[in-house]
Amino acid sequence: MSDSNGMNDKNLSNVAEDLEQTPVNSHQAQQLQQKTNDRRHQDALNHDNSTDLHHFKS
Repeated sequence: MSDSNGMNDKNLSNVAEDLEQTPVNSHQAQQLQQKTNDRRHQDALNHDNSTDLHHFKS
């Protein structure tokens, strides 16, 4: 799992680590799922390019 520069791809490494984990109970399974959901939500926020037009005055 390396990019074009030969460096490890951190995103792929994190996904691989998450997939290797086996939850021991339902609470841990829920925590792992929430961690994944939080990461996806933050990624979506980081890539949101919408503009709030109410802040601009003409």
